[in-house]
Amino acid sequence: MANKKYLFLHEVTEQIKSKEAKKYVADELGYHLQEAKKLWMDKGLPEAEAEEKAIEQMGSPSKLGKQMNKLHKPKVDWFMIILLVTTLGLGFLPLVSLGYMEDTRHFSIVKGVTVLLGATVAVGIMLIDFRKWKTWGWLFFSLGIIFLLAIRFFSNTMINGVPLLRIPSIITLESSMALPFFFLSWASFFSNERFKIWQVIILFFIPFLLFFSVPSIANTFMYTCMVIVMLWWSRFSRKTILAIMGITFGLFMVIGIQFLKTFQIERILVYLNPEKYSSGVGYLILRVKELMGKAGWFGNPVNKEFIPSAHTDFVFVSLTYMYGWLFAIALVIILSLIMVRFIVISNKIHDCFAKLLLIGATALYGVQLASNIGMALGVFPLTSISLPFISYGLMPVLLNSFLIGMVLSVYRRKDLISTRFC
Repeated sequence: MANKKYLFLHEVTEQIKSKEAKKYVADELGYHLQEAKKLWMDKGLPEAEAEEKAIEQMGSPSKLGKQMNKLHKPKVDWFMIILLVTTLGLGFLPLVSLGYMEDTRHFSIVKGVTVLLGATVAVGIMLIDFRKWKTWGWLFFSLGIIFLLAIRFFSNTMINGVPLLRIPSIITLESSMALPFFFLSWASFFSNERFKIWQVIILFFIPFLLFFSVPSIANTFMYTCMVIVMLWWSRFSRKTILAIMGITFGLFMVIGIQFLKTFQIERILVYLNPEKYSSGVGYLILRVKELMGKAGWFGNPVNKEFIPSAHTDFVFVSLTYMYGWLFAIALVIILSLIMVRFIVISNKIHDCFAKLLLIGATALYGVQLASNIGMALGVFPLTSISLPFISYGLMPVLLNSFLIGMVLSVYRRKDLISTRFC
């Protein structure tokens, strides 16, 4: 009797090319066969005959398998792929505009390697079944903590005020490498129905304080925004979420302020009154304001003026000054389309873990985009948050490529995941 059911399912799944879809279809059809079998047994048929009737109702296994193969074929979001390729290509523009590509081959080689690695990460993550990571929350959280502890206590070099752990001739580690691990861990935690409020508060503050003590306000800010947004869309009630946010803010004011360095406090004061510090750090804010005012609609491609960190932190300023506000608006639209695509896909997904991944990715990507542009417009204080894919640097590109890869992974399997709401 069991052999008939097995043979039927085997013949159906033989028509399906995707290994992931084979298991999903076998489980789905097995469930429907069991339900149909119960109905026939309730009508008085013996078990063996009821199963035969249930299998017969399904129709031709070969035809059914072909239909299932078409229905559950892994999807590729080509629009997202086009956006990824476009933004990775635009990342070369600041180097070309500033003449770095002509002056030395170093920048072109490093940028080329960065783009290739970014594309590889995005495609590689897309091919991985994200559902396997749902129960790995504690592992990812532990790996993130280990990274931060290594940076906190063993960093041996500084670049632009950012502490790094450089392992000679092998790799350079920085605190932003911990963000993907916390991103995956919080998606796992918030999709766990047994996760408690006190766990949220304690587990949030451990990485928060480590990020702050590294020190890295930029990564602390990104991490905080990500967790808060994911918390807001979790299964907890709005009342509970507001209570958690209140407790978190209170602890931040009491504990977090203790970790602020002198230069970090100065940045906040400079943002509030840059004219007062015009001979020091305030010069940057006033200089950025001046350059943005000179940009005009079509820019100044001929006039070359000094722009601090023109290819990294202030890349949006340099591109706006050189190519004008029309180009800047077009660039913002292109970069924003990635976030819009994240949101569109998330609205089609109802599985709790998958939806939290999409929401967390939207938060992490969005806070980078908003912060860098806001800094250029004088809305946000000076930070070292990069403009996604456009700023020069390996880690920001890998981080955002990882986020796009996760979204592509969810989209690829959107017809193979459950419909359980958060």
